Amino acid sequence: MMRILRVMSLCLAALWLAACASTPEPIRAAPPGAPQPDEVRADPARFQGSQVRWGGVIAGVNNLADHTLVEVVSRPLTSGGRPRESDVTQGRFLARVPGFLDPAVYVAGREITVSGRVAGLESRPVGDYPYPYVRVDVDVHQLWAVREPVRDPYYSPWWYDPWYPYHPIYGPWRRY
Repeated sequence: MMRILRVMSLCLAALWLAACASTPEPIRAAPPGAPQPDEVRADPARFQGSQVRWGGVIAGVNNLADHTLVEVVSRPLTSGGRPRESDVTQGRFLARVPGFLDPAVYVAGREITVSGRVAGLESRPVGDYPYPYVRVDVDVHQLWAVREPVRDPYYSPWWYDPWYPYHPIYGPWRRY
């Protein structure tokens, strides 16, 4: 019996460690004193080259010859680095990822977290508005799985609690 418990505890420990190791360390841990996108946009020279960990929702992907520019609407991050589901934002930023990212996978609306260095500002239009994007040269990025909607538990209209006092069969008026 003890051997079975020992094997089961080792399997659970291995699963726990595997779950922790699935996200890269730069994504899980925020660099100390890292600025937010709105702070960098206000004073880009001060934060040039700073290590950051930002995330949010993809707004667009532009593949170029040697890198990909991912336009991200920033969101606050959880302690594990995943963007929170909220309408709070610190603005937009451009993530410059080396190589090719498939726009069919990195589609608008997906959540992404990047870790890299601030490379300056780049002005691009959002509609007719010239928007100053903070550009980040990405070292590591994490594309998060699509969140499944939370369903309420199914309630059957035919189920009836037998101990409810007004049940037609089990009510207090029934004599045995």
